[in-house]
Amino acid sequence: MLEDFSQHLLDIAENSMNAGASIVEILLTEDRCGGWFYFEVRDNGKGMSADVLQMVADPFFTSRTTRRVGFGLPFLKQLAELCEGEMEVQSEPGKGTRVWASFRYDHIDRPPLGNIPASLVSLLVAHPEVRLIYHHRINEEEFTFDSSELARVLEDPGEVQKPKIARWLQEYFSENLKALNQTTE
Repeated sequence: MLEDFSQHLLDIAENSMNAGASIVEILLTEDRCGGWFYFEVRDNGKGMSADVLQMVADPFFTSRTTRRVGFGLPFLKQLAELCEGEMEVQSEPGKGTRVWASFRYDHIDRPPLGNIPASLVSLLVAHPEVRLIYHHRINEEEFTFDSSELARVLEDPGEVQKPKIARWLQEYFSENLKALNQTTE
């Protein structure tokens, strides 16, 4: 099983990018007042047919040819249900996919966030051509990152693969998520 949300985020966003998405949007919402955690990944990739969509929660089904099993979505679904939540996947061929899951915030089995900055940097370095939008909301406060702004500054999206830029991004995400967390305490 994936140990934290950063691993789920990495797995599902990577699937989106491998499915031809040019835009991947990630939303993590910590509704601490209401007692819920929401996880969402949306993309504009190739999407899935209704037949495939019905099978995404089956760990022994995958549309990939590189391996015979796909545990990411089944694990996320199992985890959501274990934490008194649910998971839903919406998809339309040619338009993209949305994966959404909810979890009771204080549930003992809800995993930690994990290293979100490292997962975001990994996605940016591996797929500099994809526009990555990340929202992290805690109650009413929000941090948003859009890689299109970074691409404008760098002029060449491939520059994100340079170690100096990747390290800067890691620090940028870490500092902003820490500040977000402090403003909501």
